[in-house]
Amino acid sequence: MLSEPQAGPSTALMRKAYARWAPVYDVVYDKLTEPAARDAVMAATACGPRILEAGVGTGLSLGYYPAGSFVCGVDLSEDMLKRARAKVLRRRLTHVRGLQVMDVCRLGYADASFDAVVAQFLITLVPDPEAALSEFLRVVRPGGEIVLANHFGQTKGAVAKVEEIVAPLCTKIGWSSAFKSTRIEDWARRNGVEFIGVSPTFPGGFFKILRMRKPG
Repeated sequence: MLSEPQAGPSTALMRKAYARWAPVYDVVYDKLTEPAARDAVMAATACGPRILEAGVGTGLSLGYYPAGSFVCGVDLSEDMLKRARAKVLRRRLTHVRGLQVMDVCRLGYADASFDAVVAQFLITLVPDPEAALSEFLRVVRPGGEIVLANHFGQTKGAVAKVEEIVAPLCTKIGWSSAFKSTRIEDWARRNGVEFIGVSPTFPGGFFKILRMRKPG
């Protein structure tokens, strides 16, 4: 077991929030996020069997991976991971090889350890998204991908105006429309990462799958 990084004030607050959410998380998010999670898993496993799921939470998507996968999951919350481990045992998900408490901005894995890193509904909640992306880039192999499933705000048009109106509600459940995919695209450009694109998914394109590829 890798040692856990020391927590700053922001991560300590996040742990408390996740501890409160853990008992009801599956009820609130399972069916709503399932299509996007399945799309993200499909994109990640197309890169190869070795997958890191960053922000694995209660393990809602662990059952979507094919049996031949080698999946490691990390999360900041031990309360969430307890539920994920219970799912792994109950469903006999032998492709899940490890679930550890870890800060996604300071991953305890060697360089180029995975074929893909997938993060679902996480990147807009991380205190330093660019630091997390840099860690994802470090641990993915050359030619591998970073796959994000998330809600990203529109930059213009009628949808953007509607998002501004409902922004306070979305922010409370972790889906801030203030976070645009262009922020990630800018990070990719600065770091020489190929920005593959953003694809809409259920419901009605509210969630999106964003893919990037590490240079080979």
